[in-house]
Amino acid sequence: MQSDSIVYKFYYQWWKNIDKSIFLLISLLFVIGLFFSLVSTSLIASDRLDTNSYFFFFKHLIYVLIGIFLIFIFSSLNSDQLYKYSIFLFFISLISLFLVPFIGFEVKGSKRWIDLFFLPRFQPIEVLKPFLIIILATIFCDIRSNILFKYLLSIILISVISLLLIAQPDIGQTLLVVFCWAALIFTSGINIYILIAIFIAGASLLTYLIIFVPKFDYIQGRIFSFFNRETGTHNFQSDKAIESITSGGFFGKGIGEGVLKNRVPEAHTDYIISVISEEFGVVAIMLILLLFLILIYMVFKKISFETNDKAKLILIGSISLILMQATIHIGVNIRLFPTTGMTLPFLSYGGSSIISTSILAGIILNLTKRKITK
Repeated sequence: MQSDSIVYKFYYQWWKNIDKSIFLLISLLFVIGLFFSLVSTSLIASDRLDTNSYFFFFKHLIYVLIGIFLIFIFSSLNSDQLYKYSIFLFFISLISLFLVPFIGFEVKGSKRWIDLFFLPRFQPIEVLKPFLIIILATIFCDIRSNILFKYLLSIILISVISLLLIAQPDIGQTLLVVFCWAALIFTSGINIYILIAIFIAGASLLTYLIIFVPKFDYIQGRIFSFFNRETGTHNFQSDKAIESITSGGFFGKGIGEGVLKNRVPEAHTDYIISVISEEFGVVAIMLILLLFLILIYMVFKKISFETNDKAKLILIGSISLILMQATIHIGVNIRLFPTTGMTLPFLSYGGSSIISTSILAGIILNLTKRKITK
């Protein structure tokens, strides 16, 4: 009875202190993702696997339940525990990223995943990203040294991670990681000319790799075919995505009536926005975008009242990561960007992506919860 009372008290304190509006919004996005997973993957499972038509949905549900557990864990820690455990988990994730070239398995020319007994097809960079934000904020706020040394240290760290991602190759995640780093150093007050110089150097290196290194021929093909629709074979998926959005109109064809999910591989991950638009219309997409904008607004509103610089940077980095990833996903679906294979936070199917988003959500809830004054 006493243990039950302790658990109840702990849960009550957690619920009393977290920002309920942000938590309910995050929960709503996960529920929407589950719903669209149900309607977009049932036919895929029955056609391809000749098995239970809800195979992918149940896997998605399991990942979401794990994600909710992670949200609770990370949001219930005190700030010192959050920072300490995050540093440890960052190095574990970084070691996993180093192991990808050696024990990872290749899918469609990219080696980005490793198999864990409890999480098959695990993508280390997804788990690394939330803790990278905390590490960068720690470098900028906690290390007592010259500001140029802090920037240099952060550049070395980002360069190592970027090189590991480029070697996979995974340009989409590389750009996402660099963007988050840029958002943090810009917020920390770096000279704008130094920032521009760094970006020119990075863009020059990336251009050289894409044009002159044979391993990146597939990226070059995607870029060229993106600008010239008459050449290349990389336009099929994006063309089908645009067709599905157009055919869905304002209110969609109706639940289960879409065809994109059966025409395009991984539509329930990389093209979930197009699948939703085809069956439920542009109105549904606008409502989803509105939910993301409300979440971003609510977090930035909390940042404006935050007095701790480290917490501010972590919140800015976390919400910037979610914003940029959603922007890239939607941009690919409407043919604004070349195909990158980027999932949509909270909604797309995929274990690593859901776990990464859940950790980010837990960190956001932790740093936006009500401060207990002693």
